[in-house]
Amino acid sequence: MIRTLVLGSGAFLPKTILTNADLAKRVDTSDEWIRERTGITERRVVAEGERTSDLATAAARAALEHAKVSVDDIDMVIVATTTPDETFPATATRVQAKLGMTRGAAFDVQAVCSGFIFGLSVADNFIRGGQARTILLIGAESMSRILDWTDRTTCVLFGDGAGAVVLQAGEGKGDNSDHGVLNTRIFSDGRMHDLLYVDGGPSATQTTGVLKMQGKEVFRHAVTNIAEAISASADAAGVAVADIDWFVPHQANQRILDGTARKLNIDPAKVISTVAVHGNTSAASVPLALETAVRDGRIKRGDLILLEAMGGGFTWGASLIRW
Repeated sequence: MIRTLVLGSGAFLPKTILTNADLAKRVDTSDEWIRERTGITERRVVAEGERTSDLATAAARAALEHAKVSVDDIDMVIVATTTPDETFPATATRVQAKLGMTRGAAFDVQAVCSGFIFGLSVADNFIRGGQARTILLIGAESMSRILDWTDRTTCVLFGDGAGAVVLQAGEGKGDNSDHGVLNTRIFSDGRMHDLLYVDGGPSATQTTGVLKMQGKEVFRHAVTNIAEAISASADAAGVAVADIDWFVPHQANQRILDGTARKLNIDPAKVISTVAVHGNTSAASVPLALETAVRDGRIKRGDLILLEAMGGGFTWGASLIRW
């Protein structure tokens, strides 16, 4: 059967670092307050004039280089983002043009922090269905553009960045010993809108709006929903959660990472955490964390990896990959 293989990964972070001490000069907060509640010490923010497509393009180029794949071989570009350059066209088309790609298709996926997992599900289905052979999947965000910088409960959480992977069709036997994407499981529940949303949009207010969140309620749902998605993905592949080598979660909050690990009896040493230095980069957080662990050698060929995320909507999901 056809499997979706991950050929390479790449990432890009803006140069500007915003520390907790920097934030303490803007709002009533402190380094200790932020670290105790989130695990975050710093995050990156885009510079004036720097766009989401700029971050996405840089991450894409790094992934293509790592995969040793030419842009001429790419059939499709998918960008997962909740902070596009413009209302339209899709940011993916901007990336397509910047890469010099003149064939195939490019479009965005919007599932907020779960965007990369949803995008992976879309890409996997295109590849397994034979409609594309090689896909560039990117998670990219400029979350600093939609924050209320007077709200200490939200502005301390988020950062900007981009991560990308190159996916390509390969052959497998159809069991969990195959390399590549073994499965994806995605979910949503629109009833939870008011717990995490942006209070603007073209048809509602004709403005961009700013992020609003009920943190305690989001935390409660996040641990439960993510744990269920992890179990669903593992069960579908016929593997035990304990047999998974690495967990690459959405980097929302260290407390959520720790709570999910406790709920499923996951060894914390198996959980890739970059939240301390990246903050919550929404759809970019999973590929950024994945790239970090690939580059530092923790993730090796043959390892079983579980990717997971939850975001506004609510949306959530997981994917099991053999590297």
